[in-house]
This record gives sequence, structure tokens and C-alpha cells, in this order.
Amino acid sequence: MTSSSNITDLAERRFRRLVLLTVLIIYLLILAGGIVRGTGSGMGCPDWPKCFGRWIPPTSVTQLPPNYQAIYGAKLKGEVEFNATKTWIEYVNRLLGVLSGFFVLATLLASLPLYRRNPLLVWGSFAALLLIGANGWLGSKVVSTELAQYMITAHLLLAVLVLFSLLFVFIRSRGNLWSKEALKLTNKTSIKSVAIVALVLTMIQLVLGTEVRDSLDKVVKLLGYEQRDNWISGLDWRFYVHRSFSLVVLGVHLFLVSKLKPTQPSTLISGLSKALIAVVVAEIATGAIMGYFAVPAAAQPIHLLLAVLLVGIQFIIIALVTPTLLVGKQHDIVKADLQPN
Repeated sequence: MTSSSNITDLAERRFRRLVLLTVLIIYLLILAGGIVRGTGSGMGCPDWPKCFGRWIPPTSVTQLPPNYQAIYGAKLKGEVEFNATKTWIEYVNRLLGVLSGFFVLATLLASLPLYRRNPLLVWGSFAALLLIGANGWLGSKVVSTELAQYMITAHLLLAVLVLFSLLFVFIRSRGNLWSKEALKLTNKTSIKSVAIVALVLTMIQLVLGTEVRDSLDKVVKLLGYEQRDNWISGLDWRFYVHRSFSLVVLGVHLFLVSKLKPTQPSTLISGLSKALIAVVVAEIATGAIMGYFAVPAAAQPIHLLLAVLLVGIQFIIIALVTPTLLVGKQHDIVKADLQPN
């Protein structure tokens, strides 16, 4: 006969796999959002939640009414022009948003049987569901405000909060194991302080990046795609601040890695250190590629994805050196294990 403890352990393992899959889908959604922005497909569907008044978008202009520009271009000053590629890029982004919502809901439902053992799994999952629902609503406002820059930035930052809430749930589900790894680190307070600074600086850099993208959109509208080689020279001060600030971000991360030296061998800590440096270097490299090679479209979403991947790693490190995030103020998981069934 299978014991209650074995059943709970199996449920936790399945739950961790589901949370990890949900985190990966959120990253895929952020990548899709970067592709939408990089290809200028944000208004590929000029209405919401439908696309050109249809649940399944058209693939040809012949599927639209002859006066579709008058119908859908009113709020866009008549500038709407059907482009099947851009329409479907935006629509796939919306479908991924719906899919991620279902996975977050599934995560919440899967956490319910674990409430007695680890209640913060449920509350963290519930927070993720509320946040992703709010972000779905905010996505509609991005369309209704005709891609207002402040709305796009808020949409991205809220997606990062969804990611943080899910990472918290995943970390919490592995709290007892990771707390043993954390014991291999000295100067946890110092590590935490540097990691928080790195996270704040990266978030500032992320927002600066959205501002650069806004500046780029204006340059593209002014010069057109035929003058792609002149886009960078047309950017304003935000680009140069963003580019220079990357060196500050690199320096802080090098300092953080120098502090992440475990007293005993640790695959987890070693992996986090290597991932930090690899992602920062790759992030700077993709930025350089955009700056020196006429902003290739493929580099833009990758650049965004790397930035969000970086803040995720930073969040994990902060949690690793924060015992209350791993196992609770009074070791809630252990206490739950000691209670009679």
C-alpha cells in the first residue's frame, strides 16, 4: 500500500514539473512579445479580443470587407494596412497569452492538494493567476491606446511580475533541498545586497531598452525601411545611455559572481554563476549586433528574452540566500510534516 507521504511526494514532483513548464511558457510568451515589437506587428490585429472582427484572422485581404480601412482605421488615422504576416504574428502572441493563462490556472489547481504542507505554493500560484489576468486586460489596453509606450512598458513589467510569482512557487517547492545548498554560501547578507542591486539595475536597463525601442519606432517611421543603415544614427540620447549603462550592469554581475563561491562543491551555485555571466555577455553581444549591424530583426526579441532571463536568475539567487523565501519563517514545511495525518 502506498503511504500518504509517498503520494504527497509524487504530487510535489509533478507540481514542480508543471510549474517549470509554466515558467518556460511565460518566457516563450515574452519572446513572442519581443517578436511582435521587433516586426512592428503590434497592430496586426487592430481590434481586441477578435482580429479584424474574426476569431480566426484572415489570411488574405479578400477575406475582409472592401471598406476595412474605414472600419478599423478610424482610431489609427486611416493608417491600417492588412499584412497577413503581421496579423498572424500578433494573433499567435495572443494565443500564447491564453495558453499561459490556462497553465497558470492548472498550476493553481495542482497546488491545492499541497496547501496543508506548503500553503505559500497556493498563494503564490493564486498571485500568478491574478497577475496574468491583469496582464491580459492590459494587453487589450495596449491595442486600444494604439501601442502607447507607457502601456507597452507596463505590459512587459507585469509579465516580469508573473514570472517572479511563478519562480517563487518553484523555489518554494524545492525549499528544503535548496536550503541545504544555501548553507554552502558564506556572507549571505552581502550576496543578497549585491543581487538586489543587480536586479534593480537590470530592471532599469530593461525599461531603458523599451524607451530605445520607442525612439527606434519613430526613426523607422521617419526614414522607412529602405534606410535601415541609418536607423542607429537617428536615435536620441536614450540609446547612448542604454549602451553605456550595460557596462555598469556587467561590472555589478562580475562582482556578484565573485561572491558566489560555495565552501563545498555545489552544482546549483556553480550553474547560477555560469548562467549569470553567460546571459550578461550574450545580452551585451546582441545589443552590439543591433548597434553595429543595422538592427537585425532576429536580434531584438532575443535581446529582450535574455534581459528577462537575467532577472529570473537574479531572483533565484536572492531567494537562495533568503531563508524565509525557501522554507518560511518557522520552517512551515517541516512543521507540516510533523503534524499527524
